[in-house]
Formats: sequence, structure tokens, C-alpha cells
Amino acid sequence: MTSRRRAFTLYQLLVLLALLVLLAAFLFPIIARARQAAARTQSANNLKILGIGVHNYNDSFGLLPPGHDDNHFSVTAKLLPFIEQDALYKTVDFQKSIDDPANQVARKTFIPHLVAPIDQQMTVNEYGPTNYLWNAGTKAALAGNDGAFYHNSKARLPASFPDGLSNTVLVVETLKGDGKKEAKDVRRQHVALKAAALKGLDEKAGVQDFKEGKNIAADRCASWMDGRFLQGTFNAGRAPNDDKPDVSCDGQGGWSGPRSLTDTVQVGLGDGSVHVINARKISFATWTHAITPAGGDVLGDDW
Repeated sequence: MTSRRRAFTLYQLLVLLALLVLLAAFLFPIIARARQAAARTQSANNLKILGIGVHNYNDSFGLLPPGHDDNHFSVTAKLLPFIEQDALYKTVDFQKSIDDPANQVARKTFIPHLVAPIDQQMTVNEYGPTNYLWNAGTKAALAGNDGAFYHNSKARLPASFPDGLSNTVLVVETLKGDGKKEAKDVRRQHVALKAAALKGLDEKAGVQDFKEGKNIAADRCASWMDGRFLQGTFNAGRAPNDDKPDVSCDGQGGWSGPRSLTDTVQVGLGDGSVHVINARKISFATWTHAITPAGGDVLGDDW
């Protein structure tokens, strides 16, 4: 006599499938939040690495690297020996422009801890990208600005920071551009103007252009080697996650602010610590006060 193996009925299969769907719906958000938290932690570690590198550079040379030099090199490029990239640093010819063929291999190099894990967007050119920009100040032009890293700046720790290292932003996490020429998202695209527009640039610059889809660029953070505006440097012309577009005037300055996929933005402070900003709550006044190292300003309660 043969025994019959019991099988699931259609009803039981449907119940099991429904339970699996409910379990997945419960677990997926938890997994997503865990991944997001891990990505934020890794990005915070990247900011700390850069902060420690700044202090070690200052200890070695008695001053901080310029935010942007005459050959367009960035702070990050000068920090390479202090962020475990000494071999790469030795391949860079700092006497030539970053665009010179002699620097082609170095500028194409991808450095993992210069990219935020939460931002999977890759730039379209062949340069090694970054998600971290250095604080030039509150003024539009890179030259003669009031932050820590502007054109040929020579700030020192702690002498140039009377407002306090823990009260001053050195570097921010932001989002890379997506390479698209359509004005879809101010987090990914910005307005590119000529250098002449830098003179007299007002706070509404770029707003109408973005609405009309004119002068759109999307190469923000395309190169860790490049110290020009929106490549290696930023300013406080826009609040974190501002709804107005960033503006670059041929890389010599403009208006910008950090961008993120959430309501929070991570910044590296002068003492090497990392601070999380709530972009919905922080006032523009508090934001700009945290940008200037010697403005004599007191941070608000929203910091």
C-alpha cells in the first residue's frame, strides 16, 4: 500500500505567501535604515580622516594648505601624504596644472574614502570624484574670502580660528553632479556662469536660469584634485539643502551649500570632530556663523 505525501492546499500557500510579503515589508525598511546608518558612519569616518590630515599637515608645515592655488590644486591633493596616499602624492607634478598630461594618471585615480557611500551617483568624466568640499567662506569669490580655504589662503591652526576650532566648519559632505544638462534637481545640477558674472553676484543669481533650463551644468565634485569652486571648495552662499541652485562662475567662485539625500548634512569641524546639521531647522545666520573662523559670531541654539 503506497502512502500519499501531504501537500499544501492552495489556501495554505496563499496564507504562507501573504506572511512572507508581510515579513518582507517589515524587514526591508529596517535593512534600508541599517544600511543608511552604516553609510553615514562611513562618511563621518571619511570626514574625520580629512580632519586629522589637516591637523597633521599643519603640524608639519605650520599652516594649512590653500583651498585653491594657481595651478588649481585642491586641499585634498595637498593632503595626500596625510591620508595614506603618499605613493599617489609622489606621482603628482604640483608645478604643472591639474589638467596637464603629466597629472593624467593621478587625477583619474579613484580614492574610496573620498566618496560617500550614501551617494552612489558617479560623475561622467574620467576624473576621480569626491563628496567632500572645503570651506572658502561666505563671500562669492574664492580670492580674498573669509573661510579657512580660499585662493592661496594661508590659515594656521589654531591662530586663524579665534572663534574656536569646534565652532568652525572645515569640510562638508555633499552630493556629486549627475552629468545631465537638464534642470531637474538642484542637488545634482547647478548653474554655470562666466567669470565676469562674479562681480556683483546677488543671492538670486542662477534662480531664473535654472527655471528656464539655461546654463545648466552637473559636474559638481567631479575631481578631488581640482580646488576650483564646486570641485574642491564651497562657500555659504546657500543654506544646506537650499532650494535655490548652486552657481559657479567659471570655477572662480559663486554661491553654494552642502546637499544631501536626507534632511541632515554632515560637516567636519576644525577640531577634527564631525557634526550633523538638521537642514530643516538651522537658520542661515547660524550656518554662516559656523563658516567664518574669525567672524566673532556666536552659534545659535539651532546648531
